[in-house]
Amino acid sequence: MAKVLVVGYGVIGQRLADGVALQKDMELVGVVDAAVTLSIRALKEKGMPYRLYAAFPEAKESLEAAGIPVSGLLQDVLQDVDIVLDATAGGIGAKNKELYVQCGKKAIFQGGEKDEIADVFFHGYANYEKGLGANFLKLTSCNTTGLIRAVDCLDRKVGIEKVAITIVRRVADPGDYHRGLTNALQVDKAPSHQAVDLMTIMPHVDATGILVHTPVTHGHFITVVATPKKDIAAHEVVAAFQEHDRIRVVRLADGFLGNASIFKYARDLGKSRGDLYEICIWEDTVVKSGKDIMFGIHIPQESVTIPESIDGIRAALKMQTDRLEAVGTTNKYLGLGAWK
Repeated sequence: MAKVLVVGYGVIGQRLADGVALQKDMELVGVVDAAVTLSIRALKEKGMPYRLYAAFPEAKESLEAAGIPVSGLLQDVLQDVDIVLDATAGGIGAKNKELYVQCGKKAIFQGGEKDEIADVFFHGYANYEKGLGANFLKLTSCNTTGLIRAVDCLDRKVGIEKVAITIVRRVADPGDYHRGLTNALQVDKAPSHQAVDLMTIMPHVDATGILVHTPVTHGHFITVVATPKKDIAAHEVVAAFQEHDRIRVVRLADGFLGNASIFKYARDLGKSRGDLYEICIWEDTVVKSGKDIMFGIHIPQESVTIPESIDGIRAALKMQTDRLEAVGTTNKYLGLGAWK
């Protein structure tokens, strides 16, 4: 039984904790935070389903002063865990790594940290083997995670030479007030980091891309134009996506008109916080231009990286050495593919 600690109980940390708690071969030892946030207040109101540890002594004092039960300090609980999922804000993970090294603990960092923090830039489906036994892994960003799922799926079917992507990026997570756009789009300089990161994970694919920020909060949208090594029909592309347990193929005719439709559907399914672990690809967008394949992806940015983070635990601790066995085990405990 792998003992896992989640450090940082924010947007991603909450979801990591819930995901690990579902894994029957893992034990969630607890979660760590440093402030009395709404997430921490909600944790208390839910009856403290997870033990809470304070990041440092001053944080413990402020949490307890607010009536939040604290089980101890990060430095103390580290002795009782096998691996840490660090979901702190960008830059804090790098400081935390010093403590993990000091305590001899493995750790997995989220996409907001710099690449040099980790031994391996990791994706469960695309390069699982490279993570085996590694001390420090870094996950790809939400957009890159979902993008690689789709590209890797086709690459393993027919080989992919190159991709060109356009990302329509939500400007902030729901509840964020610190940044927002009104009646405006903002364009980043090309190539986007997602295209560069894809090539880091899949160096045999030539990738480039453009990113546009848009004033919405529920999900990103990515268009992909992929050049396959072998010709493949549009219906065969759809069939390949339908076989993948972390991809949902949806249709306009069924009411999936856009990102809001998908978020509503997740809520109607009773998914916590309206989360989906899967990316969604519209069957209606899968078309051919000569040999090239084009399709559109919905990325649920708050939850899409959770399965790959759990894959990272399996790889770093060598719980499974076979890629498909590992991702399949994660999928089973998260209920992925059960809806088919």
